[in-house]
Amino acid sequence: MKNLDWAVLIFVLLFIVIYGIYKSQKVKTSESFLGGKSNPWWMVGLSIMATQASAITFLSTPGQAYHDGLGFVQFYFGLPIAMVILCVWVLPKFFQMNVLTAYEYLEKRFGLSTRILTAILFLIQRGLAAGITIFAPAIILSTILGWNLMLTNIVIGTLVTIYTLVGGTEAVSQTQKQQMIVIFVGMFLAFFLIVDQLPVNLNDALLYSGAMGKINPVSFEFDVNNRYNIWSAFLGGTFLFLSYFGTDQSQVQRYLTGKSLKEARLGLLFNGLFKIPMQFFILFIGVMVFVFFQFEKTPLNFNPLSQKLQNNTEYRALNTEFNQLHEDKKQKIIAWKADHSPEIMAELKVLQAKEITIRQEVKDLIDKAAPEIESNDKDYVFIYYILNYLPTGIVGLLIAVILSAAMSSTSSELNALATTTVVDIYKRNFAPNISEKKYLNASRLFTLMWGMVAIFFAVNASLFENLIQAVNIIGSLFYGVILGVFAIAFLFPKIGGKATMWSILIVEPMIILLYFLDVKEIIQLEFLWLNPIGCLLMIGVASLLQSMFKKVII
Repeated sequence: MKNLDWAVLIFVLLFIVIYGIYKSQKVKTSESFLGGKSNPWWMVGLSIMATQASAITFLSTPGQAYHDGLGFVQFYFGLPIAMVILCVWVLPKFFQMNVLTAYEYLEKRFGLSTRILTAILFLIQRGLAAGITIFAPAIILSTILGWNLMLTNIVIGTLVTIYTLVGGTEAVSQTQKQQMIVIFVGMFLAFFLIVDQLPVNLNDALLYSGAMGKINPVSFEFDVNNRYNIWSAFLGGTFLFLSYFGTDQSQVQRYLTGKSLKEARLGLLFNGLFKIPMQFFILFIGVMVFVFFQFEKTPLNFNPLSQKLQNNTEYRALNTEFNQLHEDKKQKIIAWKADHSPEIMAELKVLQAKEITIRQEVKDLIDKAAPEIESNDKDYVFIYYILNYLPTGIVGLLIAVILSAAMSSTSSELNALATTTVVDIYKRNFAPNISEKKYLNASRLFTLMWGMVAIFFAVNASLFENLIQAVNIIGSLFYGVILGVFAIAFLFPKIGGKATMWSILIVEPMIILLYFLDVKEIIQLEFLWLNPIGCLLMIGVASLLQSMFKKVII
């Protein structure tokens, strides 16, 4: 990166941190620190979107479209349905009870044990996710930019912890407003620049990418092994979003900051309406990157660490074949551009299939010759384009977009973790009658603690594999069970706390077992399906246990 890029990057990040601290100076009580109800609907909506839009969104999504097209957008089709359900049935109960966390409601419905157990499930999964949302962008940025990985993790985590520690929920909401502005400006600039750089007009780009199977937003094929189709979206996705937005404190806390029930509802509906177009737009950028790289020479694998194999005999042979293939395809595209001949397009599809085969052979070679290098290069595609083809200054802005998204999602997670720890664990069980000042100090102490936990996990996350998809996987391991608890609370008044608590202890290990059986390929089941399975199992087991307990009592 050039000096101007560094200047833009540092200015944007420092401005966000300083602005958040300045706007949250009025925070003097634990209630305002943990969840002051003062935000208008548009700030609630932006805060919800910013919490969900992690750095992985802006690193992985364009790369996903580069390889597989627009199909990933189906993942969000269940979102508007979930938003409507939450606005009608869930938000009124939360606002009527004037709660700070979603789990306060569970004590009134089931008793203290169920409240604590559900809160602990949230703390486990969100505590792990907080470290991953730091590590996932850090590992890619450190590789691409040559930064030290440990230092990158510490910088991101420390910046987030500072303004969250000082201002709590108010700082998170205020900084997320600025972060979303940076994100929107950066992504629109990226789109217009790449369209301007295309060697073909936009109409030809659409025709070509469509013929190559990239303009494929909807699949109607029912297949539980297919992660993204219309059925997994409306079934698995709806359950996932119901649990994420209805029971995950990192999101619940965002709309509980609304001035009123009406403002919170509008904020949620805003997110439901605009999230799908936003994701479609980011995916579309990835499709345009695909068209752009039909004319520009790309590496065999976008992960720069793969260059360590450039002296490998097999790698060199594949690279020679790949270079010749690129030139042949480039000439064919120019010929197709002249008259859109179906015969030439058929030849191009054959060449594209050969390119995919070569890239897969390279991945297999990396896995065999250098297993410590990540061979799945989807997350490196967009950052490669940014660093090599965008003008100075814009590069710094888009790196700031990625880091801002990482800070945004992580700050929400830290604030939610601190809130749940203080309200559901510390205040309820250990310090019910201490002064307001001590509650505020405890809130800040737990924010610091969770910030250190997240940084520690991020720094040591290289001990694990496949972290880029781990956020959604970890969520799906817990969300279905947590959603099941709330579904029982809202919809099944005859099921009591004892049956619900034992159902959690029975069903959660079953869901984890299902996932690991899938990992070992004993059962073929994509992780999205764990959400409805977990929820329905909770309802079924709790109903059975309630019936058994009732008979025992009789």
